[in-house]
Amino acid sequence: MRIDKYLKVSRLIKRRTVAKDVCVGEKISINGRLAKPSAEVKIGDRIVLEFANRVIEVQVLSTPNSVKANEAQTLYELIRDERRTES
Repeated sequence: MRIDKYLKVSRLIKRRTVAKDVCVGEKISINGRLAKPSAEVKIGDRIVLEFANRVIEVQVLSTPNSVKANEAQTLYELIRDERRTES
């Protein structure tokens, strides 16, 4: 599954177009490598999302094409969720 679609299906990012823009902005990495929107995600991959004041790292547990909102968090395991403070 494409990373932009995975981020939307898993509800890590609300819209696929936003997920695409974040990938293009080089804020997403898969297994330590910067990800383009078309990068493939597989079970076991580690995804790091870098936002302005937050870093989220997850491990992919499954990649279904669609899932109900209340089941979205079952698609990944949260490894790290850090808030950045500006000094």
